[in-house]
This record gives sequence, C-alpha cells and structure tokens, in this order.
Amino acid sequence: MNDHKEGSTMATELTMERLFSILRECAGEEEVAGGAEEVAETEFSALGYDSLALLETTARVSREYGVEIPEEDLADVKTPAAFVAAVNTRLSAA
Repeated sequence: MNDHKEGSTMATELTMERLFSILRECAGEEEVAGGAEEVAETEFSALGYDSLALLETTARVSREYGVEIPEEDLADVKTPAAFVAAVNTRLSAA
C-alpha cells in the first residue's frame, strides 16, 4: 500500500514509514518487525540492508522527492533515523 506515487507532487519531508516502504521495494525485504520507528536507531547492516540497497534507495528518494543527495552526505549514515535526517535537511534547504 503506497500512498506516495512517483510523479506526484513532491513531498516536503521523508518519513520513517516511507523510507522503509522504499527500502522494501528496492531490496525486497519483509515488513520491519515492531515497526519503523522502533528500529530507527538500528544500523542498516543489522536490519539486513547492504550498500547496494542503500544506493538504490537513495536514487529512488532523490527522484521521488526532487532533491539531490550527494553520496558523501550519506557516507557516515548508518541508521534509518540518520538517513531520514540527512534527506530532510536537504529538503528543507531546497
């Protein structure tokens, strides 16, 4: 169930729920046990997401939200909460 469609009006903020929805679509992973907010501070690697999944997710978020996310901005991003914060910082500056 995806309420944010590609090509629709650009969203102003990436939510944790949307991030996990995109991660599942890109990596084919199952629903996060306990919900997105509960694992927000868990490292991507512990959640089963590798660097390729994160690159695909970054590209998808860039397209959907109309914001450029330089790879160096995400070099030290290890958790979903840090990813959402980095993207939302870019969105607020746009």
